[in-house]
Amino acid sequence: MKQKIALIGFGTVAQGLCEILINKKNELAKKYDYRFDIVAVSDLRFGSVYNPEGLNLKRLLKEVNEKGKFIKDRVDWSAIETIEKSNSDVVCELAYTNLKDGQPAIKHCETAFKNKKHVVTSNKGPAALAYRRLKRLADKNGVKFMIEGTVLSGTPVLNLAEGPLAGNKIISAKGILNGTTNFILTKMEEGMSYEDALKEAQKLGYAEADPTNDVKGYDARAKVTILANVLMNVNLSMAEVKCQGITKITLKEIAEAKKKNARWKLIGSVENKNGKIKAYVKPELIPLDHPLAGVMGSTNALTFTTDLLGDVTIVGKGAGKIETGFSILTDLLAIAKNS
Repeated sequence: MKQKIALIGFGTVAQGLCEILINKKNELAKKYDYRFDIVAVSDLRFGSVYNPEGLNLKRLLKEVNEKGKFIKDRVDWSAIETIEKSNSDVVCELAYTNLKDGQPAIKHCETAFKNKKHVVTSNKGPAALAYRRLKRLADKNGVKFMIEGTVLSGTPVLNLAEGPLAGNKIISAKGILNGTTNFILTKMEEGMSYEDALKEAQKLGYAEADPTNDVKGYDARAKVTILANVLMNVNLSMAEVKCQGITKITLKEIAEAKKKNARWKLIGSVENKNGKIKAYVKPELIPLDHPLAGVMGSTNALTFTTDLLGDVTIVGKGAGKIETGFSILTDLLAIAKNS
């Protein structure tokens, strides 16, 4: 049976997913018996389209790149109407991230669950601000709330914890959760000023025009909240995660760290110590012999401390069009496998 998918948002992640599905369609069918149709897309900029038999993905990508809007199969639907009226059984919530109140993404998820549709998202808003409530609503309606892409993009951390690491108690999760700040710190270690390193990060597309969420640590704080609530089954709010960014780190401090055989990293951490949760984001001096110390540039990494295996570190890209598109694919495959 084909999986019927609706995309809410058609930005970088959704387009990356479509490129993967186009290029790997035959491979996915042969290796995983995975068959799909993207039946609906709703985007604030490009409009909404619907075809119950499946949309032409190559044409969608060509239309937005050449015309700046959807042309064929257009419908006058809002995102909510697309979720309610389409024949989709999975909704990929890929709208813009809002870490203040999580809207409109939270409303999109709620609507999908009430219509008994699975949700796959890389949007940190719903996952960081309303995970437990949304998970209960999904469970009540017999559907899945899949959020692998919200922490390290395509690098598997939630699926790793719940899959290969199953049976372990995760005592803590600590790592480099933001590629932009890691890139800036790497460049500063090479002698570049903070201001110039930030400009280069923006030029390369690692940092937004307004880099506040990254450099102040807010992006990492959202990810720490997600890790706590998903892996440790607690009800932690972002406000409870102490947060400090990298804006006050100086070249002098970078140089002094070298003399101590260490380097600065912006670390996000959550620890369950005797039932008490300690969570924070802050710059830390990491000894050069620690696995996290060698993670440079825009790469991310996370170290799980477990009761059976000790420390387990995973390293990989934490952002990117194809990388985040892949995170959506992994969750889609998991839903199909268990359906």
